[in-house]
Amino acid sequence: MVSGESHYFLAQRYRLKVIGHHGAGKVVLPNKSTMALYARPETSSMQRKQVLQRWYREQLKRLIPPLLDKWQTALGVQVADWGVKKMKTKWGSCNIGSRRVWLNLELAKKPVQCLEFIVVHELAHLLERYHNERFIALMEQHLPTWRVWRDMLNHAPLAHENWSY
Repeated sequence: MVSGESHYFLAQRYRLKVIGHHGAGKVVLPNKSTMALYARPETSSMQRKQVLQRWYREQLKRLIPPLLDKWQTALGVQVADWGVKKMKTKWGSCNIGSRRVWLNLELAKKPVQCLEFIVVHELAHLLERYHNERFIALMEQHLPTWRVWRDMLNHAPLAHENWSY
């Protein structure tokens, strides 16, 4: 979490610029190539990461409602609740009984079409629990390009890993 690192938002690569200031931590995209992270000079790397993750969460919470409105209407379903959380092994999940959908925080780094695919995928589970022929037919009918986005997500890591050399 230092200046010069690369971070992604909606599949766009940004160079991080850490800027010391005395207010609350925040993230701003001043142009198409820079992600400015404002934080107190004494903040740790972990605290800066929390600022960035909070910003990613805020961005997803802004992007998801219009997608839910669009696809709940198209599929004829309604979720009772939804949320964003960090998940290690899944891009999304759906609890059919409580009609609750969870979306992975890491989707903020992927193309918006990937986010839309996961929203449609999880909503389709409200109509069909299993990944069977009926489920596939629902996906084909409503989002014919779903396999492109699924493959993109399946070939991408869920999160950046810290590799030691």
